[in-house]
Amino acid sequence: MATAGLGQGEASSAANAPDISYANIMASSRYEGIQFEDLPGFTRSVYARNYALVTPESHVWAGNPAWRNALTAHVISPVVSAKFSMLLVNMKADSSAGAPEEGIERFALVLDGQVTVEAAGDSPVTLHANDFFYLPAGQAQSINSTKGAGLLVFERKYALQAGEPRFVHGNTEEQPVLPVDGEVFVLRKLLPQTAHYDFNVHVMDFKPGEYLNVKEVHYNQHGLLLLKGKGIYRLGNDWYPVQAGDCIWMGPYVPQWYAALGTSDSRYIIFKDTILDPIHA
Repeated sequence: MATAGLGQGEASSAANAPDISYANIMASSRYEGIQFEDLPGFTRSVYARNYALVTPESHVWAGNPAWRNALTAHVISPVVSAKFSMLLVNMKADSSAGAPEEGIERFALVLDGQVTVEAAGDSPVTLHANDFFYLPAGQAQSINSTKGAGLLVFERKYALQAGEPRFVHGNTEEQPVLPVDGEVFVLRKLLPQTAHYDFNVHVMDFKPGEYLNVKEVHYNQHGLLLLKGKGIYRLGNDWYPVQAGDCIWMGPYVPQWYAALGTSDSRYIIFKDTILDPIHA
């Protein structure tokens, strides 16, 4: 049976949630501010040994046999020693995807449009912008879009021996705000905090001028997409201006820190493999 998003009951209901869309993440208007064709060789993207910043002008969109009538841009994958893949998916009208390879689990946030997700043993659910879903490894599944949709997708090889994760879906705003001792940001966790799930996905909100108190260095890996706003991200010994649409990979033990700047609120979604013991991570 499906597990509803934390504290929300049955299937996601966009009718009761704020009107939120992340359509600008993949919109063509993202490229209007700077005429990239007039700046030969320019990109804000950076790749280092233990982190990467991948900005929209560097996305490479291509067909993917796992996604029918869709284009994908893989911004993070195991070829850089990441333990997961992070991709953006541009689903065209009448597009679909089946289950990933054997042993692979999948999480997605709907950025724009509408998808219908079906997992074996559960009724189909229709999800809109700011809704999310998790599909366990080995479960027959389908993702369909009649009119088109944009997705952020995380995939990884399920790492637990005896876990029994279930199909999860919900709306981001309907998840409870959790305490963050010593910090000022607003935190929501999108997956159940139980031993059945080998990672979690957090959504973090900052007001302009707010920043992380802890300058983190840890064994966990992260994949991050800035959904709204702008700020400064420290990665290692370098400092990068970032804005909505930017993706970041953080490898183990890279120093990391964020501060929100500008005049509007900042939000990012971040993959965190925090469930596993470090010796097995």
